[in-house]
Amino acid sequence: MIRRRFVLSVGLGLTATLLSGCRSLSARPVVADGTYCHRIGKSYRQKRTCTALAVPFDATEADAKRFEPASDAGTLYIVRRRWGDTANRVPVPLDDRPALLTIPDSVVRVRLRPGDHQVAIEWEAKHQIKTVSMRAGEVLFVEVEGGVWAWGSTYRWVAPDAEGARRRVLRSKLVADINLGS
Repeated sequence: MIRRRFVLSVGLGLTATLLSGCRSLSARPVVADGTYCHRIGKSYRQKRTCTALAVPFDATEADAKRFEPASDAGTLYIVRRRWGDTANRVPVPLDDRPALLTIPDSVVRVRLRPGDHQVAIEWEAKHQIKTVSMRAGEVLFVEVEGGVWAWGSTYRWVAPDAEGARRRVLRSKLVADINLGS
């Protein structure tokens, strides 16, 4: 009887340990030059999509994922996390500024002055513009939905639900943190 309890306890402990490992997020190592690469596949033929510039430090990422509003600016999160979006760097220009390059499973936080702003997706000679109206202290999300298939890739804006977008941000890598609010 005691042996049976012992085996059952060890089995339950081992199962709990293994399941907790499944729930934890894997570390997202940054390359030595400060860039980050999203990886597809687990074999020696791994496909990588890397940022063009260095990503923010871990402390900045942790701060961004608290979703705290700025008192004098609006906060916009540009999210790219969809199951079919696996490979491309997609340019996202904001208010006629140079485009931010987004990668799969990434997020960009932008602090903006109150007012209307235009954020766009540029992909394969298509230019999709979305206008966002920001107020000071407001936090908004916009999501890029992408699909990469053998016959081509497509990207478009989708209207996110705030709670779902927050969950996707928490599982994504912060690749840029920009302050245009001052």
